[in-house]
Amino acid sequence: MSPDSMKPGVTTPPCAAIVLAAGAGTRMDSDLPKPLHPVGGRAMVLRVLDALAGVDAASVVVVVGHGADRVRDEVLAGAPQPKRLTFADQPRQLGTGDAARVGLDALGEAAGASDVLVLAGDTPLLRSESLIELVAVRRRDGSAASLLTARLDDPTGYGRVVRSDDGIAIVEQRDASQAEAQINEINAGVYCFDLAQLRRVLPQVRRANAAGEYYLTDAIGLLGRSGQDISVVALNDPAEAMGVNDAAQLAACEEALAERQLR
Repeated sequence: MSPDSMKPGVTTPPCAAIVLAAGAGTRMDSDLPKPLHPVGGRAMVLRVLDALAGVDAASVVVVVGHGADRVRDEVLAGAPQPKRLTFADQPRQLGTGDAARVGLDALGEAAGASDVLVLAGDTPLLRSESLIELVAVRRRDGSAASLLTARLDDPTGYGRVVRSDDGIAIVEQRDASQAEAQINEINAGVYCFDLAQLRRVLPQVRRANAAGEYYLTDAIGLLGRSGQDISVVALNDPAEAMGVNDAAQLAACEEALAERQLR
């Protein structure tokens, strides 16, 4: 399946999406919920939804938590396809795995969707083309999941993509060994899962990590160890993988967006 087959107007099995936008963003040192911080004058979560609009996902769940009412109101007012949105509340921020579970519960049957994109609401430089390719590659390969990766000169703070005889796993910075921390291929935090496979494996995710959270990344390792194939899509533009956890990263995204617009 080519990326063109995912474009609007072409008949394909539907895709659903879950946007994780529940984080408090304590390192932002601001009362504004993290997903609403603007990049280029537009809230980060709205930029993510702009990218999703190019995929033409049949159903999109936005998982909210910190500042839920404010996030919900601003998303509904500014999203490109508000009628396709459903909101789900994550009352306790127990990690991306728990947020994905909340999103799956709200997604339900999702009009017969065969796969689901899961992505963070704080990756404002994502392009529609990358998401289209991510879905197309998973379908072409028949894999349990596909994930976006990038190679960075300085991968500090990002989860590392660890390749071994057991397949692909993602190790977060705080859990990485010295050797794993030297890997410069990072996880962009954007996935396309076979929906049935994600429903199967997500209940197996445990909080056996330094943060005491449920990591969605652990689902990738569990799928690989159970014999499922994982596809990888490497980003040509590493800036698309840029996430925002503090004011410095927000400024870096602003700079990268300005450079993109000048090209």
